[in-house]
Parts: sequence; C-alpha cells; structure tokens
Amino acid sequence: MFWYYDWTYLLVVLGLIISLIASGYMNSTFKKYSKVRSASGLTGRDVAEIIMRNNNLNLPINPIGGNLTDNFDPRYNVLNLSQSTYGSYSIAALGVAAHECGHAIQHNTGYVPIRIRNAFVPVANFGAKIALPLIIIGLIISGSYKASVSMGHGNIGYKIMMVGIICFSLALVFQLLTLPVEFDASARGINILCETGVIRTKEEKKAVKKVLTAAALTYVAAALATFLQLLRFILIANSRKD
Repeated sequence: MFWYYDWTYLLVVLGLIISLIASGYMNSTFKKYSKVRSASGLTGRDVAEIIMRNNNLNLPINPIGGNLTDNFDPRYNVLNLSQSTYGSYSIAALGVAAHECGHAIQHNTGYVPIRIRNAFVPVANFGAKIALPLIIIGLIISGSYKASVSMGHGNIGYKIMMVGIICFSLALVFQLLTLPVEFDASARGINILCETGVIRTKEEKKAVKKVLTAAALTYVAAALATFLQLLRFILIANSRKD
C-alpha cells in the first residue's frame, strides 16, 4: 500500500506539472513566432544551408515529419528539419534551424561537453534499464523481515534499492550534461544568425532568443522532474532502511 499511496507521489505530480508548464510555454512561444515572417525571407532550410556553407560543412538537410522533431543525427551526419521548420519563413523556424546547426558545428569542432555527454550515453541507458527493476525488487524484499535481513549484514532490500537509485541517478547526470550542450547550441545559432545578417533587427533577435529559451526550459524542467523522482526513491528507501 505504501508504494501506491505514499505522500511522496506529490513529488512526481510536481515534476509532471513543471514539465507540462515548460512544454506548454515552448509550444505557445513557437506557435506565436511561427506566425511572424522573418525580414530576410529565408526558410529554415535556407538558413541551414547558409550556416553549413559558412562553417565548411557539407551535410544532407532532410525534411522529416512532425512538429518540433528537428534534430542533428551524428550517426549519419545529417540534419533533419521538421515540417514546421524546413520550408517555413518564420522567425521560429530560423531559430530552430540555427540551433540544430549549432549541434552539427559542435560535433564538427569536437566541442568537449558534447563529447562527454555522448560518451556517457551507454552508461545512462544501462542505468535507466535496470534502475526501476532493482528498486521494485528491493522494495518487495524489504517488505519481508525475514528476507530483508541476511546473516547480520543489514537490510538486503534497502541495499538493492540503493543500487537501483544510483543507477537511476545516472539519468539525471546525463540530463545535467545535456544542459550546457543545448545552451551552447542556442548561443551559437543566435550568433551565427546575427553575423550572417539573417537576423536584421533587434526585435528579430529578441524573438529568436525567446523561442530558443523556451526550448531550453524544457530540458531544465526534465532535469527537475528526474531529480524529484530520484528524491522520492531516496525517501522511500530510507523509510525501509531499518
């Protein structure tokens, strides 16, 4: 009953609310500026081509389905732009395209934070796969006094839960490593748009910053939600320690 009705579920709800607020803000901001045509008259694809050319990069720029599904895929060295970005003349599209180009430049220049994050991916994926099973198993075992005590070596269930919690924390570490990568990609994108003359007014620069800031907040919210879930697991584990 503790697992389903304990007060720590409030932490999960709080994390969900934070994520929903960030996502809603991102969607509303993008929607607002997707209706504002850029003074340059360039599309998201045009901007990506300009940025790639100015940085001596020759990458395929592919249109993909969906909304805000834009990404740079380092496995195939290709830039994917969503339908809402690829052929759009809006300020929002230019910002998103420039941001993804920022990631391509990071990979091309060997940007250290993205190399560290990418190297951590296998570790984070492994931790994510085994964390919850270990936590659940530890919780079940700790529910039985006989099973939870082993030859005077302490609560086995608690120990298993703590191993699971450590594994779960790897996901949080990965999200924290992602933050500087995303912030840097946005900063690069804005600077390039200004340097190349794609952004021609202070108002446009301000609008692009708002779009990319809103996008960055979704990553911050995700990290906060993961932290709150981690805190919940720690509280549950400590309640079963003795």
